[in-house]
Amino acid sequence: MPTTRENDETPHDRNTVVTVPELKEPILADVESARDRIRPWLPPTALRSYPALSALAGAELFVKHENHQPIGAFKIRGGINLLSRLSDEERERGVISASTGNHGQSIAYAAKLFGVRAIITVPEGANPAKVDSMLALGAEVVFHGKDFDEAREEVERRGAAEGLRYIHSANEPLLIAGVGTCALEIIEEEPDLDALIVPIGGGSGAAGAGLVIESLSPRTKLIGVQAEEAPAARLSWKEGTLVEAPMTTKAEGLATRCAFELTQGLLRKHLDDFVLVSEEEMSRAVRMLLEKTRNLAEPSGAASLAAALKLTDRLAGKKTGVILSGGNISPDQLMDLLASA
Repeated sequence: MPTTRENDETPHDRNTVVTVPELKEPILADVESARDRIRPWLPPTALRSYPALSALAGAELFVKHENHQPIGAFKIRGGINLLSRLSDEERERGVISASTGNHGQSIAYAAKLFGVRAIITVPEGANPAKVDSMLALGAEVVFHGKDFDEAREEVERRGAAEGLRYIHSANEPLLIAGVGTCALEIIEEEPDLDALIVPIGGGSGAAGAGLVIESLSPRTKLIGVQAEEAPAARLSWKEGTLVEAPMTTKAEGLATRCAFELTQGLLRKHLDDFVLVSEEEMSRAVRMLLEKTRNLAEPSGAASLAAALKLTDRLAGKKTGVILSGGNISPDQLMDLLASA
């Protein structure tokens, strides 16, 4: 379907009742249920160790290859779990969400799978490869605002006005449970990990991982990582309240200037540490993944490795999992990154 600019208004019934999902924290049983729910469509992704990469980090690294998912990112797990559970009435109304790309692809993919209309609002300047993917999956893509949060605010307005099922990228228990299956696969394969490093934008991946670590591997330290140029989630975690902060990172998956209630509550319970990485540290990690593992990563997808390379003293000799959360880097981004090395 075609892309549109700004508001793509359609007639609606102003008396439509819009259901707002209860912000009830998921538990491990929800993650296990999500695994059963998504398994018919998503086999487990590979968890691999690369001697050259481990030598570089001074630790025994295990890379979880979420870049091998059908949309090239871990978010697909949450999309399938949530859309598979929509009521008939919600499917009839259709869904709407905001995204910088990977979350939008997950909703588009699942909507195509279950025959649901999906509208994804992205900021102006969104990654064209991700936009093309959403369009190919049948979603309607709307451009609005300079960043994710402006797109999100527009989606909240339009969802309420048109009676669409609004899917928040973080405040959704079913999304958190779905993406938590990534950590569940990791711990089932390597139950004696000393640390697991998870990238944090809105925080759904780390929140889901925390549910798994607490119950199945409490000795494993859970470390979150965010871009220095988008520190809202870390500031919120550190201060114990929701904080808004300037956002200038080019790492799309981490590019939020607000933190969110549901994921922050879980991060405060389960996260052992939270580090920030620079744009150059993420770029270096992208290059190292390409060189040492022959895998493409987008900057946010390489953030976990960037953190591991930054924490070499603390992680020396330890078994450490890093989630390669996404591989959706555009050719132009990759060429610029390699040219700047």
